[in-house]
Amino acid sequence: MSLTAFVFARGGSKGLPGKNILPLAGKPLIGWAIEQALAVDRIKRVIVSTDSAEIAAVARAYGAEVPFVRPEHLADDHAKEMLAWRHALEFLKGTEGEMPDPFISISATAPMRLPEDIEACIRAYETGTADVVLSVTDAHRSPWFNMVRREGDNFVLVNDDGKGGRVTRRQDAPEVFDITTVAYVLRPEYILEHSDLFSGQTTAVSIPVDRSIDIDTLHDFEIAEFMMNRRKRLG
Repeated sequence: MSLTAFVFARGGSKGLPGKNILPLAGKPLIGWAIEQALAVDRIKRVIVSTDSAEIAAVARAYGAEVPFVRPEHLADDHAKEMLAWRHALEFLKGTEGEMPDPFISISATAPMRLPEDIEACIRAYETGTADVVLSVTDAHRSPWFNMVRREGDNFVLVNDDGKGGRVTRRQDAPEVFDITTVAYVLRPEYILEHSDLFSGQTTAVSIPVDRSIDIDTLHDFEIAEFMMNRRKRLG
């Protein structure tokens, strides 16, 4: 069965302007996502949702379809991405009579992923009963042990209850993970019915940290470019 993947890439980005088409190791950032999706044998179609004509042109050059323009209200800084997901599904249902199942989102901002990571998320969806499959990696910081919050003019541990009942050793902290943007795989009906990832049954696929970088800032971009160039050198 052939599958469809989506890439959601809006034109506005405050942290790193124009990041979705910035050249990373010789290729526009969104180009990596499209090619990685199409490298999964079962994915035969990639659809890009964007509000930007420039992003759309780059996406088409790398083999993606751009059958619609994302509405402005789904492309600003405050728009929830799941609403853009819903818009894409409703568009296809209205124009083609059905929705892709499963729904697969491949973020443009996680270029270090491998096609096998996407495939692993698809398999987790197919072999389980979850509504949502996330990709995660080992947390860089634990909110139970070494993260702080502001309380007036003071800083306290995030989990400080003021009664001494906090975790004081890393070894005692519950295991936590960072959500990555490597891939999301969801039941399409779930997206139409819910507005967050945790209202149903959610499971996750663990991705190595070196393949999990998510680009929000220039610093992230420079790290990813260094890592991608190193990967290309090592073959």
